[in-house]
Amino acid sequence: MTTVTQMKCACSSCLCVMDVGTAIEKDGQYYCSEACSTNHESGAGCGHHGCSCHS
Repeated sequence: MTTVTQMKCACSSCLCVMDVGTAIEKDGQYYCSEACSTNHESGAGCGHHGCSCHS
């Protein structure tokens, strides 16, 4: 049996792969940042280097 420890952020425009243990979980989905988990309500991207989600 294999345990998943990393996965892609659930935000469709985000490129981030994060550790499941440190991800933000919302409604059964895992996100790399608060911005992604709130569907970018503030208009900001996730802020991770190399990712231009919600640009």
